[in-house]
Amino acid sequence: MLRWLIAFLLVANLVAFAAIYGVFGPTPASGPRETQHLGRQIHPERLIVRPILASESVDVPLIGGPVASPRVQSEPLSQ
Repeated sequence: MLRWLIAFLLVANLVAFAAIYGVFGPTPASGPRETQHLGRQIHPERLIVRPILASESVDVPLIGGPVASPRVQSEPLSQ
């Protein structure tokens, strides 16, 4: 029983591998790209990509670094 299950899973994986590589035809994801988004941009030449410098303040913690405490103001409850 287990031998048939392993054989079935092996065949299913081979079929999935073949489908991913386009043996059965092109996948829907390999169709035409959505180029209309590039045409709808107002001024794409003004887009500037630059790295975040260490001197700039960012709210994203560094990986492996200490986690900063959240900036929350709290007061004791009055009775």
